[in-house]
Amino acid sequence: MIKNISNLGDAALYCDFGNEINKEINTNVISFFKTIQEQNIKGITNLAPSYNKLIISFDLDLINFSDLKKEITKIKVLKTSERHIKSVKIPICCEDEFALDMERLKKKLNLSKNEILNNYLNKEYFCYMTGFIAGMPFLGDIDKKLHLNRLETPRVKVPKGSVGITEQFCNIYTFESPGGWNIIGNTPIKVFDKLNQEQLTTISPGDKVIFYQISKEKYLSLND
Repeated sequence: MIKNISNLGDAALYCDFGNEINKEINTNVISFFKTIQEQNIKGITNLAPSYNKLIISFDLDLINFSDLKKEITKIKVLKTSERHIKSVKIPICCEDEFALDMERLKKKLNLSKNEILNNYLNKEYFCYMTGFIAGMPFLGDIDKKLHLNRLETPRVKVPKGSVGITEQFCNIYTFESPGGWNIIGNTPIKVFDKLNQEQLTTISPGDKVIFYQISKEKYLSLND
């Protein structure tokens, strides 16, 4: 499962699961991440999973690299099928005022708006990781017909709740922030809620996500 375990500075290491970005490798990363969380290994201060790596930070006063590496290599990882995978449905409004890059998508992909939405909505996406900004989920894999590079000039401000696509992935902007993804709509749902300490994020790595379209009227009622 793990290809290599290496130092990352004085107080961190990273577990390398391979160079490719795909669901199989990322599932291994997430399974390992969740298993380590459950182990409560003394000295670990933070776990940061990505597409194909897991970074583990630790307190040098409590454990060193060699001992932590030994602990990690002894861990028996449960298969994903043995774990609970959450399915999340996210409403999205794709009216023109929210679908900021629909015209660009239509032109670049040579598809109509209906064709773009039919290829995107009501499909199951896999959460590879969260990050960049708090709680932002990176989801895949979108239909190859919708693969498109980022904007040539990123926006200074992308509205909170914007749903974007680029290459094989889609995401949700949990806060207003700079960004260069192609925006196709907006969700009124709080995907990250810093006031809800029991459940900060609606979507976690390994979850399955489905987007469904709503009207502007419904969007406004959910956004109150």
